[in-house]
Amino acid sequence: MPILVAIAWPGLLAALLIGASTGRWAGLPAGRGPRLAAGFVVLLALAAGAAALAGLAPGPFTVPGREGFWLETAALMLAFYLAGCVLGAALTRRA
Repeated sequence: MPILVAIAWPGLLAALLIGASTGRWAGLPAGRGPRLAAGFVVLLALAAGAAALAGLAPGPFTVPGREGFWLETAALMLAFYLAGCVLGAALTRRA
């Protein structure tokens, strides 16, 4: 995983910044439906983090080779994007 972060840090930084700008633009959810959708996004972020960590543990859930690298990279970038969305939405807007 440290090698993955060392190689893909520009993409991870871009995912975090794009997520932060998207979250800042969209803002915090208001109402019951959007809050339910936000809870789904949190579950999706947890699943992406679990998929990224699944590559570390040997077992039936690992994908070997180049495809595994792509899967881990995509899961890690998704987790960074969703974390950026949460951070961007949490920032207070000053008008």
